[in-house]
Amino acid sequence: MGFDGSSIKGFARIDESDMLAKPDPTTFRIIPWRQNGNLVARMFCDILNPDSSHYEGDPRYILKRNLERLREEYGYTFYRGPELEYFYFKDDRNPTVLDEGGYFDLMTLDAGSDFRRDTVLMLEEMGIKVEACHHEVAPSQHEIDLRYRDALTMADQVMTYRIVVKEVAKQHGCYATFMPKPLFGVNGSGMHVHQSLFKGDKNVFF
Repeated sequence: MGFDGSSIKGFARIDESDMLAKPDPTTFRIIPWRQNGNLVARMFCDILNPDSSHYEGDPRYILKRNLERLREEYGYTFYRGPELEYFYFKDDRNPTVLDEGGYFDLMTLDAGSDFRRDTVLMLEEMGIKVEACHHEVAPSQHEIDLRYRDALTMADQVMTYRIVVKEVAKQHGCYATFMPKPLFGVNGSGMHVHQSLFKGDKNVFF
C-alpha cells in the first residue's frame, strides 16, 4: 500500500514522500473488540522505497537487520521481557485517579483490577502471553508484564499492548496513559526490560 511518508513527523523529507507499506502476514491477528459482525484484523508492515528496497529509517527494519547480524555473526537469539507501567484516570482532560491503592494492593483498594483482568484476557486472545499483573506503587498506577519473546516479536507486541490497554480503559469509561510523569509527587511510569542472549537453548550469560 502506498502512502505519503513526509506526512509522518520525523519520518521522511518531502522529496522522499512516496513510500510503500508491505504487510508482514506473520503478524496477522483478529482484533477482539471489533467483532460485531464485521471482523477487523491488524498486521505490522515493513516500510519500503518505491523501488521495493527497505527504507533505512524504518525502525522495525533496523531491528530486524541487527537481529539477523547477531544471528549470523554469533549465533545468538535476543530475547526481551518488558514490564510496562501506566495510569488509569477518570477522563483524558483531568488526571483524576480512580483509587488510592499502592503496590500489590487488591480488591477495594484496587479500582482497576477488572480493567487489568479484561486487558490480560484480550492480550491473550491476540496471542500475547502475560507473565503477571498488579497494582503499582502510585495511586491508580498499574503494571502488566509480558512473557519474554524474541526481540522483534516483542517489539510488535508492545505496540499492540499499548493500544489494548487504552481500548479496554475506554470500554470501562476511563482513560489510560503511558506518560512517564503525569502526577506530581508520586511515582512515575516506566518500562523495565529483561534482556537475554541465547545460543540454541543455552543462556550465554550463565
